[in-house]
Amino acid sequence: MDQSFSIFNIFTLLGGLAFFLYGMNVMSTGLEKLTGGKLEVALNKMTSNKIKALLLGMGVTIAIQSSSAMTVMLVGFVNSGLMSLEQTIAVCFGSDIGTTFTAWILCLGDIENNNSVGTVKFLLEMLKPESFSPLMALIGTALIMFAKKNKKKDIGRILVGFAVIMTGMTLMSSSVDPLANSPEFRKTLTAFENPILGVLVGAAFTGIIQSSAGSIGILMAFSKSGALTYGMALPIIMGCNIGTCVTALLSTFGVSKDAKRVAWIHILIKLIGTAVLLPVFIILKDVVGISALNNTVGYIGIAVMHTIFNVTITIMLLPFANQIVKLTRIIIKDGKETAVESKRTVTGLDERFLKTPGVAVEACRNATIEMSDITRSTIKDALGMLIAPYDEELAESVKDREDIIDNFEDKINSYLIKISKASVTGADSRRVSKMMHCVGNFERISDHAVNLIESAQEMHEKGISFSPECVNEIKVITEAINENIDRAFDSYNSNDLSVAHKVEPLEEVVDNLSTELKNRHIRRLQNDECTVELGYIFQDILTNLERISDHCSNIAGCLIETDEKTNIHAYLHDVKQNDEKFHAEFLAYSENYFGKLDSITTTKETA
Repeated sequence: MDQSFSIFNIFTLLGGLAFFLYGMNVMSTGLEKLTGGKLEVALNKMTSNKIKALLLGMGVTIAIQSSSAMTVMLVGFVNSGLMSLEQTIAVCFGSDIGTTFTAWILCLGDIENNNSVGTVKFLLEMLKPESFSPLMALIGTALIMFAKKNKKKDIGRILVGFAVIMTGMTLMSSSVDPLANSPEFRKTLTAFENPILGVLVGAAFTGIIQSSAGSIGILMAFSKSGALTYGMALPIIMGCNIGTCVTALLSTFGVSKDAKRVAWIHILIKLIGTAVLLPVFIILKDVVGISALNNTVGYIGIAVMHTIFNVTITIMLLPFANQIVKLTRIIIKDGKETAVESKRTVTGLDERFLKTPGVAVEACRNATIEMSDITRSTIKDALGMLIAPYDEELAESVKDREDIIDNFEDKINSYLIKISKASVTGADSRRVSKMMHCVGNFERISDHAVNLIESAQEMHEKGISFSPECVNEIKVITEAINENIDRAFDSYNSNDLSVAHKVEPLEEVVDNLSTELKNRHIRRLQNDECTVELGYIFQDILTNLERISDHCSNIAGCLIETDEKTNIHAYLHDVKQNDEKFHAEFLAYSENYFGKLDSITTTKETA
């Protein structure tokens, strides 16, 4: 090999690759945080139409600059039940096209301005990475160090990551410059005239570094030597596309069979595409003898071939999406799953989402909404049991759901703790805090539901019951609590602060209703209209009802405190003292529910 190419050039090449991969990681992380998971979360909401799913997969991959992260997300979505296997295939095609965008960005490193003058020459010079990368690094570093808002810091990381990528490309390109005049290097490259060898080398190298962008970057760097032709480069590009599937395979350990099939969809697309297009290429090169394939390839040529390959296999295979899904079912057969495979992450909380915190936060949000819906049905059934005949089956159902809610709390809190340790945006950090507080209140409400069921069960087993007057009084307060449950839970599920503000006035009315019912019960005891035994049960019921209302207030208060960035105690003190709207709503609720209590008394006296 030429003496001008030494061990130090190899060091520079490897160092440039390290800069490139690190820059991709930094930029990808910054982009993921900047999007806050919004683009990724749309994946499981907009996949009913193949074209929309394809465009969405392409958009998300361009936005986060990582097809590997895209695939891992899809595996996680399917494993957690948020997406079906069939919904992922068009997204996979879109992701394959989206990943070619990186190659076009790298083409900036091949801009020439030899024949330009004046302003045009200056603009072309500024487009070269060695010209603008230092400026981007300077701006990015300044944002990271001095910006106060996390969003600006994320933009800074993106700029620094991009600058590092371009620095890596410059290092790799400069390291191979001595090879341009090396006869030994050109002789070595003739081995890659065998297209099968090119595919294998491209696949192996990409599999090792787990980055198709890194492989394409090195291929572009070697193209600077002037010894690489279109005929040599295209099989290597095909191999790079196959090698990137290694990441997908590694993400399938310990997941469901359908999740494993997602990775195989990714692999089959690349393998079938290469199996069809490689023979076509060989025929065009060796049989037809297209001379253009012997021309020297540059950055743009590599980007064009990379894009054409992925667009072609999408056009070719997308109509056969269902058949590809069926093929994955043949490869990964249905049957009894192992203990590891059958272990599902509760409510869609997949560990893989933690690599993209925005997605993890949204997955947790979906889980808490599911938990809130189960809690709402549980407490409403328990409240209904107080005024309806005892139902053993319904009572057991309430207790079973309370166990499910406990499991939700454990899993969600553990997952939220893991998210909080990751680097999340300020908005996502507030969402995590809000979920931690509200999940605890959901669980406590379910505990009170069981307490109410136990009170109803005690009366059933002892053959005792409340008087009709007492039952009607319980109807009034449970109606108020049911209304407050709906307000608190709806405000959480829809993140509607206008509804959250209506909870506290009604909570105050519930407290007053409880006090009034206790006084009425004392009078019944004094008049021998109620037994002491029933009195204890009644007191327990009222205590649990008050606590349920308190937890509704806590849920609404948490939303207000987090989203309006106010101290909840100062807020409550202020609205109770000075807020006319609060007082108007309090009076309206009081007139409604105390009016119903008064009608019970009037009916009794009339009777």
